[in-house]
Amino acid sequence: MKLILTAAVDNLGLAGDIVDVKPGYGRNFLLPRSYAIAWTKGAEKQIEGIKRARDAREIRGIEHAQQVRVQLEGISVTLSARAGDSGKLFGAVTAADVALAVKKAGGPTIDKRAVVITKPIKTVGSHTVGVKLHEAVIAHIPVEVSAAG
Repeated sequence: MKLILTAAVDNLGLAGDIVDVKPGYGRNFLLPRSYAIAWTKGAEKQIEGIKRARDAREIRGIEHAQQVRVQLEGISVTLSARAGDSGKLFGAVTAADVALAVKKAGGPTIDKRAVVITKPIKTVGSHTVGVKLHEAVIAHIPVEVSAAG
């Protein structure tokens, strides 16, 4: 099955790549999650737009990744989540929540798949979250979680 990736998929390719996968993998995983679209001649023309958008967001080399790391570690990220009286959250803080909070705090736009939460954040307080910018560069962001309502 021939598909065009719309997002980076581990061990498969980057956004804009044309890949050939087994039909079940494409039909049951890639297409429902919007990681890919079906390949057609018309869709192949959309690849240029996808690649331009990818290049605008992409970290360009290790030097650029280190600049973004300094920028990320310099901001203070605060999240508010529903919590009980004991300070325990109803649910957990997700990678998407952290990525959105970084953008709201004035930081660069980061992909939620780059956010690395080693231990689930289920309590109010100060936590540290990693962001994988490059194979060799990981930014550690302090995240303050406060109770809301």
